[in-house]
Amino acid sequence: MPLTRRQFAAVTAAAAGVTVLPFAGRAAGDAFGATGGDVIVHPIAHASFVMETPVGVIYSDPVGEAAQYADLPAPDLILITHEHGDHFNAETLTALTGDDTRLITNPAVHGMLPEALKARAKAIANGEEADFNDLSIRAIPAHNTTPERLKFHPEGRDNGYVLGFDGLTVYISGDTEDIPEMRALEGIDLAFVCMNLPFTMDVKAAASAVAEFKPTYVYPYHYRGRDGGTQDPTEFADLVGDAAEVKMGNWYG
Repeated sequence: MPLTRRQFAAVTAAAAGVTVLPFAGRAAGDAFGATGGDVIVHPIAHASFVMETPVGVIYSDPVGEAAQYADLPAPDLILITHEHGDHFNAETLTALTGDDTRLITNPAVHGMLPEALKARAKAIANGEEADFNDLSIRAIPAHNTTPERLKFHPEGRDNGYVLGFDGLTVYISGDTEDIPEMRALEGIDLAFVCMNLPFTMDVKAAASAVAEFKPTYVYPYHYRGRDGGTQDPTEFADLVGDAAEVKMGNWYG
């Protein structure tokens, strides 16, 4: 396991004879078994999370202060679903990206990246694939279908992602309603499903979709929004029932 930035700083300080106060660090995270080792999920906030995996450390839609990530390993791969400010921030990406970090984005975000980040990024559109250290990455649609919401996430612009680890398949919804491509998913072991109004879908639509594609585990995420759009993850869990095991991340702590 690579040193986190805080651990590295502590080792360096100790070598210099500087006293370092103990740091409790982030909670251990939820572990999901894959063939080459566990995938460990660390919710950060809203739509941002980190996965420690057998193929490297993956950040999904990291935004906000870089300090939120300070007690986690630096990213080997960063996934960006779309351009909205709660999913994409160039300053945050610049602060988090190391010399060997790769980025995968939708085409619209790729066009917005600073040149230094664009040089290490690959754009994939809906239906296209990429790979990273033997991890398959498939971009699937993520968009609105309700007429009054089409302006938020138009069809064809934004990505969801299906990640194929050896022995574990992960779905990241991005911002979307319960589109047919979500409902048609098969073999998903772990899913992250958004829900907030007016930008994506309500808790009933999200639970209905999950009950159809039946992931083994599902995190409700991205469930607070403006204009009274907060959705209740407990209600979501009740509606999902036995279709999947619902995991509750500390997204808004």
